[in-house]
Amino acid sequence: MEILAPILAVLIFVGMFVMIVLEKFERHYITLVSGALVLVLVFGLCMRDMDAVLQTLSLDSLFESGFWIGEGEEGSMGINWATIIFITGMMVMVEGLGEAGFFHWLCLLLARMVNYRVTPLLICFMCISAGLAMFIDSITVVLFLAAVTVDLGKLLKFNPIPMVIAEIFCANLGGAATMSGDPPNIIIGTALGYTFTDFARNTGLIVAICFVVIVAYFLLIFRKELKATDSMDRSGLSCPEPATAIHNKKLFIYAVVIFIGAIVLLVTHAQTGLTVATIGVIMAVVTILGMIVLEDKKKTAEVLKKVDYKTLLFFIGLFVSVGGLEETGILELMAQGIMNICQGNIKLILLVILLLSAVCSALVDNIPFAATMIPVIKSISAAQGINLSMLAWTLALGTDFGGNATPIGASANVVGTSIAAKEGHPIGWGTYCKYCVPGTILIIGISLLCLYARYV
Repeated sequence: MEILAPILAVLIFVGMFVMIVLEKFERHYITLVSGALVLVLVFGLCMRDMDAVLQTLSLDSLFESGFWIGEGEEGSMGINWATIIFITGMMVMVEGLGEAGFFHWLCLLLARMVNYRVTPLLICFMCISAGLAMFIDSITVVLFLAAVTVDLGKLLKFNPIPMVIAEIFCANLGGAATMSGDPPNIIIGTALGYTFTDFARNTGLIVAICFVVIVAYFLLIFRKELKATDSMDRSGLSCPEPATAIHNKKLFIYAVVIFIGAIVLLVTHAQTGLTVATIGVIMAVVTILGMIVLEDKKKTAEVLKKVDYKTLLFFIGLFVSVGGLEETGILELMAQGIMNICQGNIKLILLVILLLSAVCSALVDNIPFAATMIPVIKSISAAQGINLSMLAWTLALGTDFGGNATPIGASANVVGTSIAAKEGHPIGWGTYCKYCVPGTILIIGISLLCLYARYV
């Protein structure tokens, strides 16, 4: 029966992926059913391995000190509870910021600064998204930028979907530039001993080139929408002063302080030893306490109800489904095949690692894939005498860039599209892939040329 386990795990995952693409059911139901099938059929019926179930559920990690203080949580297999807890905390914080009027105030301020023109706003938000994602998690960046964009779309009467897509793309792009930007980079850096500066000098330079190209790309593909929106007559629009968005100054100041504190904690978490799970809990607790003291319990309950629990359930089901591929050795087999294909050709090795990482990261979460690939590139480096850092930068770019291609390729994609859908602007697979797949192919091609020019 065990020989059927990997086959069944692949079939379940492919079925889950197809159902998500078809959008016939809500996606959290699809991933939860898929996860349940993995636990019961793959681990239970075929493998009869309770350890695989426990390792995939990963509940014991919650009781380990390293989960809360240290850096051991990023590479965990199965359900990444650190990600779940962190996203929950950030969602609570973002809802608190929204209740305090922060996003409304910010969108009014930005709209006035660019004289209510959408094209400058798009460029501004892409720069902010990529810039912030270099230093704080891309999930956080997309959380607040998508909320601002939706609010601004209501105010200026434009469709926020193109801007949200561009923000998601640029957040993942900017996150690839540094070690602290994306979880795969954290895994690669800590496992191989690279620093923030190492990433900035290598992947950072390539990301800078790609960013210039991608700004021009989005301006080009959205030119008709932007031209139509900018040509609209806004003389009748009554745009209030930014200060009118603030109904409780004490709560507003408190919310801004929490937001700044979140950025500081995320940037310095390697130095403080606080994991992202701990930071998420801190942000949620201080937000709730502030709401209770400065607002009221009723408002606090409303904020908690607004948290997107469907997205959290989606992540849990997805992690379990990917865990089926991990436990049955599918990802490892795919990765080990590189050595047989390339046979010592450095250019071919870089090409295969980049493309394999990009394609797989577009279909499965890039965190477990990056963790799986690390021992593989170490083996290739030792066996073929190739510089390990060259393979590490290729892996980082492939996993980070490839995650842009689909709505489930990276955590920021799921969060950003969920925020847009919750506000009445659903971004389907067709719409997302129409714009992001060509953009992903473009930056993958540029990064490959840069890798060849610099390292080969």
